[in-house]
Amino acid sequence: MGFEKTLIIIKPDAVVRGLVGRIIQRLEDKGLKIVATKMLKIDEDTAREHYSEHVGKSFFESLIKYITSSPSIFIVIEGKNAIEVTRSLLGDTDPKDALPGTIRGDLGLGKGNAIHNVVHASDSPESAKKEIKLFFSEDEIHEYERADDWYHREY
Repeated sequence: MGFEKTLIIIKPDAVVRGLVGRIIQRLEDKGLKIVATKMLKIDEDTAREHYSEHVGKSFFESLIKYITSSPSIFIVIEGKNAIEVTRSLLGDTDPKDALPGTIRGDLGLGKGNAIHNVVHASDSPESAKKEIKLFFSEDEIHEYERADDWYHREY
């Protein structure tokens, strides 16, 4: 795996609890680069499209109601193995099962509710491309070199 982009959504529970900065800091501390960001309150149609893989599941309607309840922060992250790295940083989808040291393990409320799990991350390169396109236009994604990008250069 090489450099790739992935979508991160800092969900309503994290936004209303004031966890945005802490989550972003952990992503950046890992060397991941933010190439796009925005805050928006996702509309119901877009939420249904984004979570279409869960249609018919018992939690689907609750998920839609929750994700449209308050604003979320949408971020495109870039880095070496970004999808694998971010999913590892986040921990298990259900905060009660997420290990200490992971974002969900440390910041999730651990009530056994995977809907309220602080943050979403794309689970594959295909999902990342689809999800990024749903929330960002190409001109909203920026190219630049971070000061520590030299670390990833191959010599």
